[in-house]
Amino acid sequence: MAKSYVGMVAESVRPDPAENVVVGIFKQYEDVLVQSIVTSFGLDFLLFKNADQHGGDVDTIHNARQIGPDAQMRYKNAENARAYAERGPYDSKAYHTDPRYKEVNAQMSAQKKAGALTDAYTGKPVARNADMDLDHVISAKEIHDDRGRVLSGLRGEDLANSPENLRPTDRSINRSMGAKSMEEYAAQLERDAPARSARIRELKSKGNLSDRERKELAKLEKLSEADPQTMRSEYERSRKSYEAKLQRAYYTSPQFVKDTAKAAGKVGVRMGLRQMFGFIFMEFWFSVKEEFRRQDGRQGLDLSDFFKKIANSIQKTAQKIRSKYKEIIAKFGEGMIGGMLGSLTTTVANIFFTTAKNVVRIIRQAWASLVEAVKILLLNPDNLLFGERIRAAAKILAVGASVIVGRLVEDVVSKTPVAAIPVVGPVVQTFCGTFVTGILSCTLLYFLDRSELVNRIVEKLNAIPSVEKAVMSFRRQAELVEQYAAELMQIDLGRLKQEADGYYALADQLAAAQDETQVNGILHSVYRKFGWDTPWQGDFDAFMQNRNNRLVFS
Repeated sequence: MAKSYVGMVAESVRPDPAENVVVGIFKQYEDVLVQSIVTSFGLDFLLFKNADQHGGDVDTIHNARQIGPDAQMRYKNAENARAYAERGPYDSKAYHTDPRYKEVNAQMSAQKKAGALTDAYTGKPVARNADMDLDHVISAKEIHDDRGRVLSGLRGEDLANSPENLRPTDRSINRSMGAKSMEEYAAQLERDAPARSARIRELKSKGNLSDRERKELAKLEKLSEADPQTMRSEYERSRKSYEAKLQRAYYTSPQFVKDTAKAAGKVGVRMGLRQMFGFIFMEFWFSVKEEFRRQDGRQGLDLSDFFKKIANSIQKTAQKIRSKYKEIIAKFGEGMIGGMLGSLTTTVANIFFTTAKNVVRIIRQAWASLVEAVKILLLNPDNLLFGERIRAAAKILAVGASVIVGRLVEDVVSKTPVAAIPVVGPVVQTFCGTFVTGILSCTLLYFLDRSELVNRIVEKLNAIPSVEKAVMSFRRQAELVEQYAAELMQIDLGRLKQEADGYYALADQLAAAQDETQVNGILHSVYRKFGWDTPWQGDFDAFMQNRNNRLVFS
């Protein structure tokens, strides 16, 4: 069975119950640290160093809007960047002379003349002679310059002048809003309410007002009628409709599907290569370790011996790889599935929030561990009993979690002054992450193997009767019968029959013997016929009288 990095670690850590705990655990620390460096850190550095991106591998509406405010955010698809750059300047006239805007504006005027119009931001009826505007709840300029809107491919005029985004309100309210967003304007109305009320009282206390003061009073009274909560409600309703249109258009578009599939494929191939080369490198490491541990009777090791052992290790690794090519292919497939699932998960996550590079790596590692654990739980390729299967899956998840913690530690170290040191910084980051991964994973694996509680649970689970357990027993019996049948097939039937006939003839002769003398003669003739050596020398009675002699049957 092919195993991912965490699968290989979990498989390799099998403590000897008779071994000293301290000695044993440090041996396992060594193995896990090496495997961490080679796979989760070394190969990730080679395959994903420049591949992991802030915000994932696919443009999303959420992330596109972070470009600018977030210094690390970039477009993932150059075509999307080009489309935004070529959107053209904002043309207010084009938005306010749109046929749909004119149509709704005419309906508003008709309702006002009929005395049936209500101000959307005050909730009060509108007088027939009131000066009214038709307001874009989400401003036309905001829609025009919205990166999410450009990403969706929808026209700004269509969105700005939809019925959900047009609301009638008093001209004083609309034009005092200016370029502010609805939230900014509502907050300003709440903030200025005390000063505005004081100014209204001041103007009303005067006997005669100038034209300018009368206009000011009218405007302030209209602003006082505006309800900030109503304005916010109108904005939220319009925004909800607006976002739904963008998401439906973009996330169902062929371009998004293509980008998502392309990104998943790239990450899947990289993860497949990571798992495949990790398997090969670890086979080489174990071969080197075995070669240098082998004693050849000499104390020292010269340079020629060193290169000879390395050459032997490479040769053994090549032989193992040739015999395990199916496992290598399976490993690539497992890594590719985990990588694709990780990429898809990252893309979905970025629809709602921005994932940092370390989050992308964590998601990828989590899926690699989950794919391996699910394979053990559902497919059970090693024919483990239920309890042992649960333990094996727990080991996979434990090592995967340890790698994730190591990644988090590496990310924390990357934000310290040490990381800024040339050459040394990246090495320290990798060492710290790998060290934590090794210590934590080995500790968890030893707990899962040595804990009395865990072992009792595993025994209980193994004892649960199940159809699968019976099938495994029958499968083992079938294997034994198959082995026995293979051995029988190698027997020379002609020779077997010949020997059987000889034994039958011998049995008949012995049965027909009249006394011991005849039996003795028959047995001697058999010894001579088959060339067997007698277990005594000379006269039998004389031989047996010597207590130092022994009968040896060969």
